[in-house]
Amino acid sequence: MKKTILLLTIISTTPIYANPLFYSDTKNSLGIYLSQSSGFGDLGHLISPFEWNISPMSNIMLQYSQPIKILRLPARINLHLLQNIAYCSTSGASFSAVGISWDIALFNWCDWYFGIGIGPYMRDSGDQYVQSRLVFGEKVFIGTQIAKHLNAEIFTLHFSNGDFTDTNRGINYIGFGLNYSF
Repeated sequence: MKKTILLLTIISTTPIYANPLFYSDTKNSLGIYLSQSSGFGDLGHLISPFEWNISPMSNIMLQYSQPIKILRLPARINLHLLQNIAYCSTSGASFSAVGISWDIALFNWCDWYFGIGIGPYMRDSGDQYVQSRLVFGEKVFIGTQIAKHLNAEIFTLHFSNGDFTDTNRGINYIGFGLNYSF
């Protein structure tokens, strides 16, 4: 309880800074994210590199974003178009998806930012790993501004359906993204 009160106190008293996810006062961002599957499993596999098992799947995600604030923290709302490509039909899953997500920059220090994101996605089909078409994505990312109007991020991403169906192994990814703010 004390940790929760401390966290809420820090968030509520944090001064509002410029949004590190965007350049200066820009109001739009286009991004491209490329990632490789780091295996299947629960959310714990998302963060622990020692549990990654590179799988024959990659995805490309196009992202349109606008800046927002969540609990006074700099954030962005994103619209995603995603294509997952499996190299081997017996151990991968190919699907297309559209989704919306919210990313929050939790820390911003020396032009670097760290954040988390969450959002729902609708896929064009279920598969042997996640049976439902509706999935949720959770993301952890670190980024920095590498040029005027251009940010780079590394991230881990987890898709699952929250156990809405019997089949829900979850799919994890590691990747790299570039965002152009305008």
